[in-house]
Amino acid sequence: MKKILIALDYDPSAEKIAETGFAIAKALQADTILLHVVADAGYYCDISYSPIMGFNGFVYPGIDEMVVKDLIKESHDFLDSSKQHLGGQKIENIVKEGDFVDTILTVANENNADMIVIGTHSRRGLDRLLNGNISEKILKETTIPLLVIPNKV
Repeated sequence: MKKILIALDYDPSAEKIAETGFAIAKALQADTILLHVVADAGYYCDISYSPIMGFNGFVYPGIDEMVVKDLIKESHDFLDSSKQHLGGQKIENIVKEGDFVDTILTVANENNADMIVIGTHSRRGLDRLLNGNISEKILKETTIPLLVIPNKV
């Protein structure tokens, strides 16, 4: 394995996902890519932030004042903080807009990733019906090995 793609969101479990994926990459002497996908801006309204790898969340008072450009800038800041936390100077950061599943798979294929590392929120019931399970969808569509790190709440 030469390249590992780690897809991160703003959930506190991102720290565990990043650390696990990066530890695997280091052990295999593989290049590492951190990816954050900016999807629907409304998604970011319902997230309560706690510090994740030195990133303290958005500094904007409300989603109405935020535009996609601001989300992308904050996403870059988040990945830069994650990179510093991991201590990997050669980590590549990528921020893309789009559907989570399609974008993760596209970035993995475009970068010839040998493994995708993601987390799962273990959604149940109505939340799962409404939001789906991204890890399941990726598993069904990818030919690239996938490591799913559970986040039990």
